[in-house]
Amino acid sequence: MKKPLSIQTLAVSAGSHGDSQHGGRATPIFTSSAYDYEKEVRYPRYFNTPNQSAVVAKMAALEHAEDGLVFSTGMAAIMTSLFAVLKTGDHVVLQNDLYGGTHHATLNEFARYGIQHTLVDGSYPENFEKAITKNTRVLYIETPSNPLLKITDIGAVAKIAKKYRLITMIDNTFASPVNQNPIDLGIDVVLHSGTKYIGGHSDLMCGFALSSKKIISQIKGSAMHFGGVLDASTCYLVERSLKTMVLRVQQQNANAMTLAKFLQSEKGIDRVYYPGLSDHPNYRVAKKQMTGGFGGMMSFDVKKDPEGFMKRLTLIHKAVSLGGVESTICSSVRTSHAKLTPAERAKAGISDNLLRFSVGIEGVDDLISDIRKALKS
Repeated sequence: MKKPLSIQTLAVSAGSHGDSQHGGRATPIFTSSAYDYEKEVRYPRYFNTPNQSAVVAKMAALEHAEDGLVFSTGMAAIMTSLFAVLKTGDHVVLQNDLYGGTHHATLNEFARYGIQHTLVDGSYPENFEKAITKNTRVLYIETPSNPLLKITDIGAVAKIAKKYRLITMIDNTFASPVNQNPIDLGIDVVLHSGTKYIGGHSDLMCGFALSSKKIISQIKGSAMHFGGVLDASTCYLVERSLKTMVLRVQQQNANAMTLAKFLQSEKGIDRVYYPGLSDHPNYRVAKKQMTGGFGGMMSFDVKKDPEGFMKRLTLIHKAVSLGGVESTICSSVRTSHAKLTPAERAKAGISDNLLRFSVGIEGVDDLISDIRKALKS
């Protein structure tokens, strides 16, 4: 039996076929939007151009999926996948602590199309089963969650879904394929905002849906109509970024663990949210399913003046988005969850003093010094 390739090797070699004409190792950028249709009808909106196919092959290998699609954004991947399998009268069960963009989009768009939904606390898998109705079609999860890093038991949710013959979807953005492979745990569709850890350098936008060939074929039918495609030049950059993703994420994992423990000891910090800490409510579940590491994302509550604290930082920059090689920090109430009402944020446990911290690959001692100085000031 052939030994499977390591994730490090797959990140470099899978899907990267090089330049067959001139022998170059990098995949060329095929900018054409007009192809000879004699053998196959290729067109960027059909998700089948050479650069799209190369980057999907790499991501599918990393997520242990049969097939996939690359989109222009993570939200394009999420919403296209949901609408591809849902119709008027269907019902979806979602965990309540979702990325703010997903939360706002589903609540507003589902109602317009007659799709029902129920939000549940994803920390307890039995909540999903209790919410299932005769017209439920999808169970949707996100773990670790944004921004409180809550953990949902992926295998338990997948088992419930199979019992009722439902489709499962997961936003795997925070974990990345390096730390977590949901398909191995029974999930049907893995979604990513590739703008984050996949791109990794805060300079591009993309999204992915990975699944079986059957489900991807269904999603592709809707995707061709919605048109959320990614251009060849950005596909090239995504493929290049994926080659170093394992190295980047491993360093972010190590830095984040050190910083989480440091923050726990600081008097100016109320609480730290990081699944790698042994006192995290779902630490055991996280350790079971996050086999590569606990990720580079965390959140924490400062005791006072969160805006002042962020302004005093010099190495860690106040910015939206996450997952880049540089460390960034933001207020969730002003960025990712700004579209939620104060009542919705309170219900989700998101306080005004909560800061979301995306840990980069800098020297961890330098980051600790930056935080300590900002707290003392």
